[in-house]
Amino acid sequence: MVGMFFLYCYYLLLLLFFSPSVHRPKEMRPTHQQQPPSTTSTMTILSHLARAATRTTTATIRRQFSTPAAGAGGMKLNFNLPQETLYDGTDVSSVIVPGAMGEYEVTADHVPIVAELKAGMLTIKHADGEDEKYFVPGGFSLTHEGSTTDIVCPEAVKIDDLDAAIVSANYETAKSAAASAEAGSADAAEAMIEVEVNKAMGNALGLNLA
Repeated sequence: MVGMFFLYCYYLLLLLFFSPSVHRPKEMRPTHQQQPPSTTSTMTILSHLARAATRTTTATIRRQFSTPAAGAGGMKLNFNLPQETLYDGTDVSSVIVPGAMGEYEVTADHVPIVAELKAGMLTIKHADGEDEKYFVPGGFSLTHEGSTTDIVCPEAVKIDDLDAAIVSANYETAKSAAASAEAGSADAAEAMIEVEVNKAMGNALGLNLA
């Protein structure tokens, strides 16, 4: 039963991230109210924010060569974005996940767990002692029996590819937009998403954004 539950959750996640065209009935609302951003538009915003803070095109180039050769032991990691796969059944020592309920580390033989991710730093530890650090704007992590973990995110950018000056500027711009937006509007909701994501990027870079 546990295995079927995880399979069902994983299927729902795949639909959410990889099938944005799937029809979802819209809730009836009064015409005078503005609707908050949809799930699809929110994922687009998160992906755009992460990419906008990188240094030119080096992030994409470096990310394509980030997956190391599989080694012996450890746990298996599958790390997927809508547009590409970063890790495909690769052996790693552990993964530190920015869970929405708190950061935690997944190692070999970890108990099965499904967790929503918040914007923050995801650290992949390798057997040779090297740590690979990504900023992720959100997503989900599913750890199965048999030391396999699946991570699905709308975007992932290496911490070294984030530009501190761009992050700081984007944070200030988002704060101004949030302050000037109409309370309860879609614009206000999008601005607050930008504030929180840019603040999380700043924290990952060691910036004190207030």
